[in-house]
Amino acid sequence: MRLIVLLLLLVLPATVSAAPVRLKDLVEFDGVRGNDLVGYGLVVGLNGTGDGLRNAPFTEDIMATILERLGVNVTGEQFRPKNVAAVLVTASLPPFSRAGSQIDVTVSAIGDAKSLLGGTLIMTPLNAADGQIYAVAQGTVLAGGVSAGGDAAEVSTGVPTSGLIPSGARVEREIEFQLSSLSTVRLALREPDFTTAGRIESAINREFRRNVAVMTDSGTIELNIGATRTASTAHALQRVENILVEPERKARVVVDQRSGTIVMGDDVRISRVAVSQGGLTLRVEEAPIAVQPNPFARGETVVVPRTNAGIQEDPGISLAEVPEGTSLAQVIAGLNALGVSPRDMIDILQTIKAAGALHAEFVVR
Repeated sequence: MRLIVLLLLLVLPATVSAAPVRLKDLVEFDGVRGNDLVGYGLVVGLNGTGDGLRNAPFTEDIMATILERLGVNVTGEQFRPKNVAAVLVTASLPPFSRAGSQIDVTVSAIGDAKSLLGGTLIMTPLNAADGQIYAVAQGTVLAGGVSAGGDAAEVSTGVPTSGLIPSGARVEREIEFQLSSLSTVRLALREPDFTTAGRIESAINREFRRNVAVMTDSGTIELNIGATRTASTAHALQRVENILVEPERKARVVVDQRSGTIVMGDDVRISRVAVSQGGLTLRVEEAPIAVQPNPFARGETVVVPRTNAGIQEDPGISLAEVPEGTSLAQVIAGLNALGVSPRDMIDILQTIKAAGALHAEFVVR
């Protein structure tokens, strides 16, 4: 066995409390949200790194449409430039954006273009889920990488087929939402929890010195705007969002098996448990031998297979004892001192969870 670990642990109540957090970092206000936009456009001015129009006929279609809109008749013409690329343009329309304001857009190639570096996005309408046009994008693409190559090899850094246009879209239509007309506003917790919702309710009522907030479930607090006696809904939310609340966190262990990353909170506890981790070493070696006939003799060379196989069990060389009243974080620190690799730690934690001794949510990514 590579490692034998004996863990003698006793559950203790969590005594570490979370630091107070602003309410704006814990909840979302009902109606105060962004809207996703998407559009289909064309990037021009590429240095021979655009779409191959034989493999991306939709690029030729949109190019013909744009040229005809500009008064250039290309019907029946054969043109196959390599300096254009069809792209999808995405953006997020922030809440309360007004006509004329500018937002960032992301441009991504959808054909076989090799790079968008140095290209210019032609005027592209951006639609929301309702099909209406809310913004128009245009500008120079800042690509996120570089690609170069020849006939036999190619090298690239980053993602040259995707880029950003800062302030590349101008808002043309506003979202029809009147915040001032709301008589109540719901606060939605990003991580629903009854304890945290109750603390938010109490903190808001203390701030206004009257009952203005009511917890309706583990993820929602309803705020009565009229009872706050403020000038407007915006003034009420301005006072609410800066209230400090101590959130209640769930005990959680998150592991990433690909990178061997382990993240856990201080409130994770495990019961008394013993864990033994070991391994077998399986060795298989192929050493074929070529047998040849004698000189000037009739015969053929024959390859005789020869296999050496063996199984070896590694002896236990490490024994660690953890005293009572130890948190999981201290257990991991002890395993680190023994030289246990992150992937071995993940196996140990999974085994403890399967035994029902790990009192936390175990998330594997």
